[in-house]
Amino acid sequence: MKKRAIAAVVLTSTLISATAEARQIEPTAAPDTTISGRGFGHGRGMSQYGAQGAAIAGKSVRQILDFYYPGTSIGKATGSIRVRITADTTDGIRVGTVNRLKLHDLKTAKVYTLPKASTRNQWSIDPYGDHGTKVSSFDAKTRKWTLWKTFTGMTQFEGAAVTGLILPSGAVRRYRGALRAVDVSGAHLDTVNVVSLEYYLRGVVPREALSTWRPAALQAQAVAARTYSVFHRNRATRRAYDLCDTISCQVYGGYDSEKASTNTAIAATAGQIRQYKGKPIIAEFSSSNGGATATGSVPYQVMKADGWDAYPGNGNPNVTWTVTRTAAEMQAAFDVGSIRSLRVLKRSGVGPSGGRAFTVEAVGSKGRRVLTGDQLRGRLHLRSSWIAFVPSPLDMPTGSDQTVGR
Repeated sequence: MKKRAIAAVVLTSTLISATAEARQIEPTAAPDTTISGRGFGHGRGMSQYGAQGAAIAGKSVRQILDFYYPGTSIGKATGSIRVRITADTTDGIRVGTVNRLKLHDLKTAKVYTLPKASTRNQWSIDPYGDHGTKVSSFDAKTRKWTLWKTFTGMTQFEGAAVTGLILPSGAVRRYRGALRAVDVSGAHLDTVNVVSLEYYLRGVVPREALSTWRPAALQAQAVAARTYSVFHRNRATRRAYDLCDTISCQVYGGYDSEKASTNTAIAATAGQIRQYKGKPIIAEFSSSNGGATATGSVPYQVMKADGWDAYPGNGNPNVTWTVTRTAAEMQAAFDVGSIRSLRVLKRSGVGPSGGRAFTVEAVGSKGRRVLTGDQLRGRLHLRSSWIAFVPSPLDMPTGSDQTVGR
């Protein structure tokens, strides 16, 4: 009896130990998905790194633009541009005192020269009443704001060669031209920089291209940016501004972004734009097209191979890339439950591995879903829609049907 009792205890202990060990074993997690890709951006129009590659290859600005905007011709444009300054999230506009600073009443067209006292080191435009503005000055000695004048409409600061806009953080960003208050809903005013087209480009080109690039590449960027600006200016007649200052439009940094090399490139192409049938084109551009331009909705956006995008010495870091997305991120993108397989159904047909992904299919535990390449790019925050799912790398021909099973 004693031996049997001992055996029972040993068996029970073994079972308890085995059960505890089993509880410590986690179920196998769904694998991550590795995605390889090419390019950065939509690929329509000009590749910025491609323009640099072409310039290194000895191409002129005209040859570069003819390649990326085929069928277009040279035109001219002048005038000003209205740019919304998104970083100024204050209710009004606050600037530092500078020489020749003036206040323009946009309703009556009257212009006032603002007094410059040694202690008045800031001026502001703030909302006043129904769609009006008030202008005040800040006395650095007393640390108080004093009302200077009220207006029944919108106003703007102008007259100075460069005006320092004081941002909510206290940082100062300098701009040429005028800083205009624009009436918006609620007790808030938007800040709009009204500046000549050529001065505007001085704050754009060095933010959209590298100032160390070859002159022809910088000149191509200047013409593309100028054309893009005029195209949107012509479409914004009912709005208070033409463009914003972020990647949603064109990146614009004002006076503080200016560089000698890009100023020279802008001057070398002064007023020059690209047009189609006598009208400014939508001169789109992106960082890198991965080796082929993408087709668009207009005749000058065509799909063709681009050997300049990866031209030796252009420094393009986006020709190829690899990222990893978790199972949860992939499931959220497709909403088909646990994903069992991924497949590129259709590609553009131009470039390595068949080109950009037009449609991508996911089959999961809850069904099947097909997304466009651009939809998947947005949902997964990818650099472009030219993608493949590893272990089918982009530098290996795979045809138009490429599947990864789980």
